[in-house]
Amino acid sequence: MELNHIIAEITDQADEFLGDKPHRDHAQSALETLIERDYFELSAANRTTVIAGVLAALEAEERFGMEFVGDPFKDEPEPEKEGDA
Repeated sequence: MELNHIIAEITDQADEFLGDKPHRDHAQSALETLIERDYFELSAANRTTVIAGVLAALEAEERFGMEFVGDPFKDEPEPEKEGDA
């Protein structure tokens, strides 16, 4: 079975293992359990690849929310140039 297919298949099932309050650490442990149960034939390296791929897909879908420090809409100040002190 192709890894990209497995990644897509698991990503489509995300609602089943993420729960109401998705958190990246919880998702990773849930993925490990799911892969151990349903894809036990994968090697350790392939399991790691699938977990990383699913987490990346979920992050791209913003399933874990976004955390901002400061005001995300505020313009960044221009850096000071040498000699402007």
